[in-house]
Amino acid sequence: MSEYPNCPKCESCYVYMDGTLLVCPECAHEWVLGEVDEDESVIHDANGNRLADGDTVSVIKDLKVKGSSSVVKVGTKVKNIRLVSGDHDIDCKIDGIGAIKLKSEYVKKV
Repeated sequence: MSEYPNCPKCESCYVYMDGTLLVCPECAHEWVLGEVDEDESVIHDANGNRLADGDTVSVIKDLKVKGSSSVVKVGTKVKNIRLVSGDHDIDCKIDGIGAIKLKSEYVKKV
């Protein structure tokens, strides 16, 4: 569609130039032409804060535990998280439930 490269986040072809930045109208990602993110594996919480191993996070939504009748309630604090690659990018242990994997989009850094 355009002479610009596809968006590196969502692969949209509707990229346009705004000043010195390339902008994707579908996901609002902005980047400089020719610049490559050297750290693609950075994981952010629901508010955009960068997460690291050992952080404490709080759950922002009731989450059903697959294969169980348990629910992780809103406000549950999870200490000492471990970041992993994959769809569920947080490994942790929750009291009363045990080892579980969470998506970073459902937690916020405490």
